[in-house]
Amino acid sequence: MRLLLVSIFLIGIAATHSQHSLLADGPRVIDVWPARAPGVAADAVLENKSEQNERIGTRVTSVSKPTLTIYRPAKEKDTKAAVVICPGGGYHILALDLEGTEVARWLNEIGVTGIVLQYRVPRAKELAKHELPLKDAQRAISIVRQHANDWGIEPDKIGILGFSAGGHLAATASTNFSTRTYDAVDATDEISCRPDFSVLIYPAYLTGEKGELGVQLADEVPVSDKTPPAIMIHAQNDGVTCNSSIAYFLALKEHKIPAELHIFPTGGHGYGLRPTEHAVTGWPALVERWLRSISVLSAE
Repeated sequence: MRLLLVSIFLIGIAATHSQHSLLADGPRVIDVWPARAPGVAADAVLENKSEQNERIGTRVTSVSKPTLTIYRPAKEKDTKAAVVICPGGGYHILALDLEGTEVARWLNEIGVTGIVLQYRVPRAKELAKHELPLKDAQRAISIVRQHANDWGIEPDKIGILGFSAGGHLAATASTNFSTRTYDAVDATDEISCRPDFSVLIYPAYLTGEKGELGVQLADEVPVSDKTPPAIMIHAQNDGVTCNSSIAYFLALKEHKIPAELHIFPTGGHGYGLRPTEHAVTGWPALVERWLRSISVLSAE
């Protein structure tokens, strides 16, 4: 009997360690889908391909098996907030280091769990550019909320952050949460996929047919009075027009959603977190202050 009790005790310790290993053992990778993601052909090989690029680091060229990589902050810094990160790459590739892992490390420094989403690329030619990635993003938000207690996260402090095409994905996930874009797979899909806030860094593709000022919002981004608060960062001379950020801001303003917009005169595109001589690369401090203003982080 004593041996049985000891065995049960040890099994309990092992289960607890397994449940919380994400907190203690560094970044962990989990699958977004339990089997094939919706829209992946039955005969498709499930693999993610990448290569090294001198400027951006890891360049993911193909994703057929979406994943989440969870980066936890140090215990003494932990604010119990989390952000799903969507790297950019034109829906063709993912700039995984420049706009993913480096961002997760910065979020850790300010006490936020950074969760990098490898969504499906390259885009399916016969579908809208964001159709499959949006399924991955919706599922990702639900997974994080489902595991909030296990991962030490408050379920109402889960945001989404995206760069360029990833910014477009973050905006579509922030405005298309009332209805799933896929048939429910399991109980995870019964959990809300609405982000609590969004951070859009040089977002792309958010303008539709050009209006008088070229700032009409794209149809796939239906802002409503339920859309979460957002902050947008852009450079005026960005080849990916800053009108994307302006259009989203104006739509949020129309619906009285708290929003903040910063447009700098210079800085271009694709700088991620890396500092340059342009003021726009100081955006992390602006975002941190904004997160405090909306009570995701505590006031200093």
